Amino acid sequence: MERINDTLKRLAGKEDFQKRYEKQRRETLNHPDVKAFLKSHEDELTGNIIEKSMAKLYEYSNQSKECNRCPSLDGCVNFMKGYHPKLVIGRGSIELHYDKCPRKVMDDEKRKNEKLIQSLYVPRDILEASFDSIYEDDERIDAVQKAASFIMNYKPDSRQKGLYFYGKFGVGKSYLLGVIANELAKKEVSSMIVYVPELLRELKSSIADSTLNEKIETIKKVPVLMFDDIGAETMSSWTRDEVMGPILQFRMLESLPTFFTSNFDFQGLEHHLSYSQRGEEEKMKARRIMERIRYLAEPVVVEGRNRRV
Repeated sequence: MERINDTLKRLAGKEDFQKRYEKQRRETLNHPDVKAFLKSHEDELTGNIIEKSMAKLYEYSNQSKECNRCPSLDGCVNFMKGYHPKLVIGRGSIELHYDKCPRKVMDDEKRKNEKLIQSLYVPRDILEASFDSIYEDDERIDAVQKAASFIMNYKPDSRQKGLYFYGKFGVGKSYLLGVIANELAKKEVSSMIVYVPELLRELKSSIADSTLNEKIETIKKVPVLMFDDIGAETMSSWTRDEVMGPILQFRMLESLPTFFTSNFDFQGLEHHLSYSQRGEEEKMKARRIMERIRYLAEPVVVEGRNRRV
Protein backbone atom coordinates (compact mmCIF):
# COMPACT_ATOMS: atom_id res chain seq x y z
CA MET A 1 0.00 0.00 0.00
CA GLU A 2 1.31 3.45 -0.93
CA ARG A 3 2.17 5.77 1.97
CA ILE A 4 0.21 9.01 2.23
CA ASN A 5 3.39 11.13 1.93
CA ASP A 6 4.35 9.35 -1.25
CA THR A 7 0.83 9.89 -2.59
CA LEU A 8 0.99 13.64 -1.89
CA LYS A 9 4.43 13.92 -3.51
CA ARG A 10 3.17 12.05 -6.57
CA LEU A 11 0.08 14.28 -6.85
CA ALA A 12 2.14 17.43 -6.34
CA GLY A 13 4.22 16.49 -9.33
CA LYS A 14 1.26 16.36 -11.66
CA GLU A 15 0.73 19.43 -13.80
CA ASP A 16 -3.04 19.67 -13.38
CA PHE A 17 -2.70 19.44 -9.57
CA GLN A 18 -0.10 22.22 -9.60
CA LYS A 19 -2.35 24.43 -11.71
CA ARG A 20 -5.29 23.92 -9.41
CA TYR A 21 -3.13 24.61 -6.36
CA GLU A 22 -1.70 27.82 -7.84
CA LYS A 23 -5.17 29.03 -8.79
CA GLN A 24 -6.45 28.31 -5.29
CA ARG A 25 -3.39 29.99 -3.76
CA ARG A 26 -3.89 33.18 -5.83
CA GLU A 27 -7.59 33.35 -4.97
CA THR A 28 -6.83 32.89 -1.29
CA LEU A 29 -4.13 35.56 -1.16
CA ASN A 30 -6.35 37.97 -3.11
CA HIS A 31 -9.31 37.52 -0.77
CA PRO A 32 -10.02 40.98 0.76
CA ASP A 33 -10.07 39.75 4.37
CA VAL A 34 -6.90 37.71 3.92
CA LYS A 35 -5.11 40.62 2.23
CA ALA A 36 -6.13 42.96 5.06
CA PHE A 37 -4.83 40.53 7.69
CA LEU A 38 -1.51 39.99 5.92
CA LYS A 39 -1.09 43.75 5.43
CA SER A 40 -1.75 44.53 9.09
CA HIS A 41 0.80 41.90 10.20
CA GLU A 42 3.42 42.29 7.47
CA ASP A 43 6.16 43.02 10.03
CA GLU A 44 5.52 39.69 11.76
CA LEU A 45 5.04 37.43 8.76
CA THR A 46 7.56 35.89 6.40
CA GLY A 47 6.93 34.25 3.06
CA ASN A 48 7.66 30.88 4.65
CA ILE A 49 5.08 31.40 7.41
CA ILE A 50 2.45 32.42 4.85
CA GLU A 51 3.15 29.36 2.71
CA LYS A 52 2.99 27.02 5.71
CA SER A 53 -0.33 28.58 6.72
CA MET A 54 -1.95 28.48 3.28
CA ALA A 55 -4.44 25.76 4.30
CA LYS A 56 -5.62 27.91 7.23
CA LEU A 57 -5.91 30.99 5.05
CA TYR A 58 -7.93 29.00 2.51
CA GLU A 59 -10.23 27.66 5.23
CA TYR A 60 -10.72 31.20 6.54
CA SER A 61 -11.44 32.70 3.12
CA ASN A 62 -14.22 30.23 2.38
CA GLN A 63 -16.27 30.90 5.49
CA SER A 64 -18.83 33.49 6.57
CA LYS A 65 -17.79 36.27 8.95
CA GLU A 66 -20.27 38.39 10.94
CA CYS A 67 -23.02 36.24 9.36
CA ASN A 68 -22.41 37.94 5.97
CA ARG A 69 -23.13 34.77 3.98
CA CYS A 70 -25.66 33.08 6.24
CA PRO A 71 -29.43 33.59 5.83
CA SER A 72 -30.03 32.51 9.44
CA LEU A 73 -28.40 30.65 12.33
CA ASP A 74 -29.96 27.38 11.12
CA GLY A 75 -28.69 28.19 7.63
CA CYS A 76 -25.10 28.86 8.77
CA VAL A 77 -22.66 27.84 6.03
CA ASN A 78 -19.58 27.50 8.26
CA PHE A 79 -17.86 24.28 9.31
CA MET A 80 -18.93 24.91 12.90
CA LYS A 81 -22.52 26.18 12.81
CA GLY A 82 -22.85 29.39 14.81
CA TYR A 83 -19.12 30.09 14.94
CA HIS A 84 -17.03 32.27 12.66
CA PRO A 85 -13.25 32.25 12.14
CA LYS A 86 -10.63 34.76 13.20
CA LEU A 87 -7.03 34.76 12.03
CA VAL A 88 -4.35 35.03 14.72
CA ILE A 89 -0.58 34.64 14.84
CA GLY A 90 0.86 32.10 17.23
CA ARG A 91 3.87 29.79 17.50
CA GLY A 92 5.39 30.95 14.26
CA SER A 93 2.34 30.35 12.11
CA ILE A 94 -1.08 31.71 11.27
CA GLU A 95 -3.84 29.99 13.19
CA LEU A 96 -7.63 30.00 13.16
CA HIS A 97 -9.71 30.70 16.23
CA TYR A 98 -13.47 30.24 16.21
CA ASP A 99 -15.78 32.58 18.13
CA LYS A 100 -19.55 32.66 18.42
CA CYS A 101 -21.13 34.62 15.57
CA PRO A 102 -23.55 37.51 16.38
CA ARG A 103 -26.62 35.33 15.73
CA LYS A 104 -25.27 32.58 17.99
CA VAL A 105 -24.58 35.11 20.77
CA MET A 106 -28.13 36.43 20.52
CA ASP A 107 -29.67 32.95 20.33
CA ASP A 108 -27.73 31.65 23.36
CA GLU A 109 -28.67 34.68 25.42
CA LYS A 110 -32.31 34.35 24.38
CA ARG A 111 -32.40 30.64 25.26
CA LYS A 112 -30.79 31.26 28.64
CA ASN A 113 -33.29 33.97 29.52
CA GLU A 114 -36.25 32.03 28.13
CA LYS A 115 -35.59 29.28 30.67
CA LEU A 116 -36.30 31.84 33.35
CA ILE A 117 -38.65 34.38 31.77
CA GLN A 118 -41.37 32.98 29.52
CA SER A 119 -42.67 36.37 28.35
CA LEU A 120 -39.52 36.98 26.31
CA TYR A 121 -41.20 35.46 23.26
CA VAL A 122 -41.49 37.87 20.36
CA PRO A 123 -42.64 37.17 16.77
CA ARG A 124 -40.12 35.81 14.26
CA ASP A 125 -40.32 38.91 12.03
CA ILE A 126 -39.07 41.01 14.96
CA LEU A 127 -36.26 38.56 15.75
CA GLU A 128 -35.12 38.84 12.10
CA ALA A 129 -35.65 42.60 11.80
CA SER A 130 -33.05 44.66 9.92
CA PHE A 131 -32.42 48.23 8.85
CA ASP A 132 -32.55 47.20 5.19
CA SER A 133 -36.33 46.91 5.20
CA ILE A 134 -37.06 50.33 6.74
CA TYR A 135 -34.46 52.80 5.45
CA GLU A 136 -36.64 54.14 2.64
CA ASP A 137 -39.70 54.68 4.84
CA ASP A 138 -39.97 58.48 5.17
CA GLU A 139 -42.71 58.28 7.78
CA ARG A 140 -40.34 56.59 10.23
CA ILE A 141 -37.07 58.20 9.18
CA ASP A 142 -36.58 60.10 12.45
CA ALA A 143 -37.13 56.99 14.54
CA VAL A 144 -34.79 54.96 12.30
CA GLN A 145 -32.07 57.62 12.51
CA LYS A 146 -32.36 57.75 16.31
CA ALA A 147 -32.07 53.96 16.47
CA ALA A 148 -29.03 53.98 14.17
CA SER A 149 -27.40 56.73 16.21
CA PHE A 150 -27.81 54.72 19.41
CA ILE A 151 -26.23 51.63 17.86
CA MET A 152 -23.28 53.56 16.41
CA ASN A 153 -22.59 55.39 19.66
CA TYR A 154 -23.27 52.59 22.12
CA LYS A 155 -20.40 51.63 24.38
CA PRO A 156 -20.66 49.36 27.42
CA ASP A 157 -20.63 51.26 30.73
CA SER A 158 -21.43 54.55 28.98
CA ARG A 159 -24.26 56.80 30.14
CA GLN A 160 -26.48 56.48 27.12
CA LYS A 161 -30.22 57.06 26.97
CA GLY A 162 -32.56 54.58 25.38
CA LEU A 163 -35.57 55.53 23.25
CA TYR A 164 -39.29 55.64 23.97
CA PHE A 165 -41.06 54.82 20.70
CA TYR A 166 -44.71 55.82 20.76
CA GLY A 167 -47.45 55.94 18.15
CA LYS A 168 -50.54 54.24 16.84
CA PHE A 169 -51.04 50.49 16.69
CA GLY A 170 -49.13 48.65 13.95
CA VAL A 171 -46.71 51.40 12.83
CA GLY A 172 -43.60 49.31 13.51
CA LYS A 173 -42.51 50.28 17.03
CA SER A 174 -41.76 46.70 18.10
CA TYR A 175 -39.98 46.06 14.80
CA LEU A 176 -37.55 48.87 15.63
CA LEU A 177 -36.70 47.14 18.91
CA GLY A 178 -35.89 43.99 16.93
CA VAL A 179 -33.61 45.97 14.61
CA ILE A 180 -31.71 47.45 17.55
CA ALA A 181 -31.42 44.07 19.29
CA ASN A 182 -30.07 42.40 16.13
CA GLU A 183 -27.55 45.16 15.46
CA LEU A 184 -26.35 45.04 19.08
CA ALA A 185 -25.93 41.27 18.78
CA LYS A 186 -23.46 41.89 15.94
CA LYS A 187 -21.42 43.85 18.47
CA GLU A 188 -21.84 40.96 20.95
CA VAL A 189 -24.01 43.09 23.24
CA SER A 190 -26.75 41.28 25.13
CA SER A 191 -30.25 42.72 25.05
CA MET A 192 -33.67 41.55 26.20
CA ILE A 193 -37.09 42.32 24.71
CA VAL A 194 -40.01 41.67 27.04
CA TYR A 195 -43.71 42.04 26.25
CA VAL A 196 -44.92 44.06 29.24
CA PRO A 197 -48.49 42.68 29.71
CA GLU A 198 -47.24 39.07 29.68
CA LEU A 199 -44.23 39.94 31.84
CA LEU A 200 -46.35 41.44 34.60
CA ARG A 201 -48.73 38.47 34.56
CA GLU A 202 -45.80 36.09 34.74
CA LEU A 203 -44.09 37.93 37.59
CA LYS A 204 -47.30 37.94 39.59
CA SER A 205 -47.61 34.16 39.19
CA SER A 206 -43.92 33.75 40.12
CA ILE A 207 -44.68 34.57 43.75
CA ALA A 208 -46.02 31.03 44.16
CA ASP A 209 -42.87 29.26 42.92
CA SER A 210 -40.40 31.65 44.61
CA THR A 211 -38.72 32.72 41.35
CA LEU A 212 -39.93 36.34 41.46
CA ASN A 213 -36.77 37.89 42.88
CA GLU A 214 -34.50 35.93 40.54
CA LYS A 215 -36.50 37.08 37.52
CA ILE A 216 -36.53 40.71 38.62
CA GLU A 217 -32.77 40.63 39.21
CA THR A 218 -32.18 39.23 35.71
CA ILE A 219 -34.32 41.92 34.11
CA LYS A 220 -32.71 44.68 36.17
CA LYS A 221 -29.17 43.88 35.10
CA VAL A 222 -29.40 43.03 31.38
CA PRO A 223 -27.09 45.43 29.45
CA VAL A 224 -29.88 46.72 27.17
CA LEU A 225 -33.50 46.20 28.22
CA MET A 226 -36.55 46.74 25.99
CA PHE A 227 -40.10 47.00 27.33
CA ASP A 228 -42.50 46.31 24.48
CA ASP A 229 -46.04 47.76 24.70
CA ILE A 230 -45.95 49.44 28.09
CA GLY A 231 -49.39 50.85 28.81
CA ALA A 232 -51.22 47.90 27.22
CA GLU A 233 -51.42 46.13 30.58
CA THR A 234 -53.92 46.59 33.36
CA MET A 235 -51.54 48.06 35.93
CA SER A 236 -51.98 47.20 39.60
CA SER A 237 -50.39 49.18 42.40
CA TRP A 238 -48.18 46.17 43.14
CA THR A 239 -46.81 45.73 39.59
CA ARG A 240 -46.28 49.48 39.23
CA ASP A 241 -44.63 50.13 42.60
CA GLU A 242 -43.01 46.79 43.50
CA VAL A 243 -42.00 45.53 40.05
CA MET A 244 -41.62 48.33 37.50
CA GLY A 245 -40.45 50.87 40.09
CA PRO A 246 -37.42 48.90 41.40
CA ILE A 247 -36.40 47.75 37.91
CA LEU A 248 -36.45 51.30 36.52
CA GLN A 249 -34.81 52.73 39.64
CA PHE A 250 -31.90 50.28 39.39
CA ARG A 251 -31.40 50.94 35.70
CA MET A 252 -31.55 54.70 36.28
CA LEU A 253 -28.89 54.54 39.02
CA GLU A 254 -26.67 52.27 36.92
CA SER A 255 -27.34 54.26 33.70
CA LEU A 256 -28.30 51.10 31.80
CA PRO A 257 -29.93 51.80 28.40
CA THR A 258 -33.65 51.06 28.47
CA PHE A 259 -36.11 51.17 25.56
CA PHE A 260 -39.89 51.30 25.50
CA THR A 261 -42.71 51.06 22.98
CA SER A 262 -46.18 52.35 23.73
CA ASN A 263 -49.38 53.60 22.15
CA PHE A 264 -49.22 56.44 24.70
CA ASP A 265 -47.03 59.52 24.71
CA PHE A 266 -45.51 60.48 28.09
CA GLN A 267 -48.58 62.38 29.20
CA GLY A 268 -50.94 59.57 28.22
CA LEU A 269 -48.79 56.93 29.95
CA GLU A 270 -48.68 58.97 33.16
CA HIS A 271 -52.46 59.16 33.13
CA HIS A 272 -52.65 55.38 32.55
CA LEU A 273 -50.28 54.70 35.46
CA SER A 274 -52.26 56.97 37.76
CA TYR A 275 -55.16 54.53 38.03
CA SER A 276 -54.85 51.09 39.60
CA GLN A 277 -57.00 48.04 38.83
CA ARG A 278 -59.36 49.08 41.61
CA GLY A 279 -59.84 52.54 40.13
CA GLU A 280 -57.72 54.31 42.77
CA GLU A 281 -56.11 57.53 41.60
CA GLU A 282 -52.42 57.69 42.60
CA LYS A 283 -50.91 60.55 40.66
CA MET A 284 -47.77 60.92 42.79
CA LYS A 285 -46.78 57.26 42.35
CA ALA A 286 -47.37 57.48 38.61
CA ARG A 287 -45.23 60.61 38.48
CA ARG A 288 -42.35 58.77 40.17
CA ILE A 289 -42.44 56.04 37.50
CA MET A 290 -42.57 58.65 34.75
CA GLU A 291 -39.56 60.51 36.19
CA ARG A 292 -37.52 57.33 35.81
CA ILE A 293 -38.78 56.68 32.28
CA ARG A 294 -38.00 60.27 31.24
CA TYR A 295 -34.50 59.88 32.66
CA LEU A 296 -33.92 56.58 30.88
CA ALA A 297 -35.40 57.24 27.44
CA GLU A 298 -35.90 59.97 24.84
CA PRO A 299 -39.43 60.11 23.40
CA VAL A 300 -39.62 59.47 19.64
CA VAL A 301 -42.91 59.44 17.76
CA VAL A 302 -43.33 56.68 15.14
CA GLU A 303 -45.84 57.58 12.46
CA GLY A 304 -47.29 55.93 9.39
CA ARG A 305 -49.98 53.48 8.34
CA ASN A 306 -50.92 50.30 10.18
CA ARG A 307 -48.68 47.65 8.60
CA ARG A 308 -50.55 44.76 10.20
CA VAL A 309 -53.66 45.12 8.04
